[in-house]
Amino acid sequence: MTNEITYSSFFQKVKDSISKGTFAKLTLAKTIGKPELQNIYVKLIVEEHTLKFTLTKKIYDGEKKEFTSVHDLENLESEVTPYLTNPFLTALLFTTEDDVTMKINKKKIASIIEQPPTFKNADPVLIEYLNA
Repeated sequence: MTNEITYSSFFQKVKDSISKGTFAKLTLAKTIGKPELQNIYVKLIVEEHTLKFTLTKKIYDGEKKEFTSVHDLENLESEVTPYLTNPFLTALLFTTEDDVTMKINKKKIASIIEQPPTFKNADPVLIEYLNA
């Protein structure tokens, strides 16, 4: 499976979890080396009755800083993908059904692993939005 197919499969799981109401959180982690950008978190928000997401970048350059930007949900894959392999090697999707981990190895080949869920509850913003 090429990385493009693996990435698409992973982001389809993200979209499916949002539409099914099982999405809890999406995190990029495990950096290459010691870059200033250490983590990226994706959380859902509702803005003007529309479900969107925030992209929070945690930067450590002597002090901890956070930069958050708001994006349309259809841009999730295009906003997150540029950070894969540079500097992040792992994308973690937490849902109430399972935890989906996309890992990128030293040869820059991506694979997906599914494990039992860590989260018992979906993102409260998503639940409220779906029940509105």
